[in-house]
Amino acid sequence: MRILLAEDEITIVVTLRDSLEDAGHVVLHAPDTKGALSILEADDPDVVLTDIRMPGEGGMAVLKRSVELDPRRPVILMTGYGTIDQAVEAMRIGATNYVQKPFRNESIVKMIGTLSRVRDLERENAALKAQLRTQSVFQGFVGSSPAMRAVFDRIKTVAPTDATVLIEGESGTGKECVARALHGASTRAEGPFVAISCAALPETLLEAELFGHERGAFTDARKEKRGRFELADGGTIFLDDIDDMPLSMQVKLLRVLQERKFERLGGESTRSINIRVVAATKVSLREHVRAGKFREDLFYRINVVPIALPPLRERTGDVPLLVAHMLERHGGGRRFGVSTPTMNALERYAWPGNVRELENSVQRAIALCPPSGELALADLVPLDPRWRGAMEVAGEVRPLREVMKEFEKQHVERALEKTGRHRSQTAELLGISRKVLWEKMRDFGLLDKGEAAAADENGKDA
Repeated sequence: MRILLAEDEITIVVTLRDSLEDAGHVVLHAPDTKGALSILEADDPDVVLTDIRMPGEGGMAVLKRSVELDPRRPVILMTGYGTIDQAVEAMRIGATNYVQKPFRNESIVKMIGTLSRVRDLERENAALKAQLRTQSVFQGFVGSSPAMRAVFDRIKTVAPTDATVLIEGESGTGKECVARALHGASTRAEGPFVAISCAALPETLLEAELFGHERGAFTDARKEKRGRFELADGGTIFLDDIDDMPLSMQVKLLRVLQERKFERLGGESTRSINIRVVAATKVSLREHVRAGKFREDLFYRINVVPIALPPLRERTGDVPLLVAHMLERHGGGRRFGVSTPTMNALERYAWPGNVRELENSVQRAIALCPPSGELALADLVPLDPRWRGAMEVAGEVRPLREVMKEFEKQHVERALEKTGRHRSQTAELLGISRKVLWEKMRDFGLLDKGEAAAADENGKDA
């Protein structure tokens, strides 16, 4: 335990500090109120041990500030002039204990030891709850399609090993669910599961978040901080959106994956870790490697066991099962009905946002559902123009040619979005020539304004 000892009597400081350090604790001493408050702000101790009377505002001010910063942190008050009223007031504010001088150092050491054991039990309890949650993570997977059964089988096969896994899938397909399932079914299930999105942090913060930093490593580094790799020691680290990791960070990550060693930012000592690495990408890393956006050696290091998550449009037969599961999960005990035309339309829709979009739509429909409990298609996404075709089909039977044209347009749009409107890549992805792709984009009104104007003038690809 890191203990703040706020005391101005040097004889007490010397003997008590020796006793606490002999018991394995770290003691941070402050001789007055100002120093104690400074240590509270900068070093975040685990326990505060403070005299009530000392230079400055005194121990009650230290107690109040400690409670403001961390209400769960234990605070023990020491005094040679104690009164019952003072003790009652201290306990009301949030003191853990109140001892009168003179006292035996062994009693304080024993008190701190008890607090340490309580802290360890709380951590074990939190880890147990996390384990119980991850053991039921497979309940989050709903589907009977062959594609999803293949994913289930791969998870069950790979989970007991320590092999590095690369999860590939579009946004909203459930990549973090797969990572948690791998962790929950592994021998590391009792260890921590630590997730970080490589896309959510700028490069300047990503290194500190991954590897931690020493005090003073940069301007705002007021105290040392453990990074995600240290926090995941003994468990699993999940690197989401690894395709967005800067090249400079990829070099440092490669060394960690090869040696399981790293240094904190601003530190010199090398630290070893025992972790399982699971990464996820929403794009093709092979394409990123060809484009020079991702290191080839890192790709082969993380692509030991790939797991490909299918988009929802490729397993639309699972939509009725997913809808039923979501209605039960978010319905609050209410019963809902879904008409056959509405369900048919849900299965026909392309779901560019995948399962996440479906779940958001179901939750919206529940909020808008009338007392009858019958979900109408218009309740799901009434303003989204991409649903127009599905809604029309739900109400009437249109000519097949119109339906196929609408579907083809949506399919071309998705391909363009996936490649960032790169013509050659889109044509290759669709299995057509670049000329045919341009003609379809012209017919479907998908050309940019300048391209469309040039096409009208020249009648060909400008």
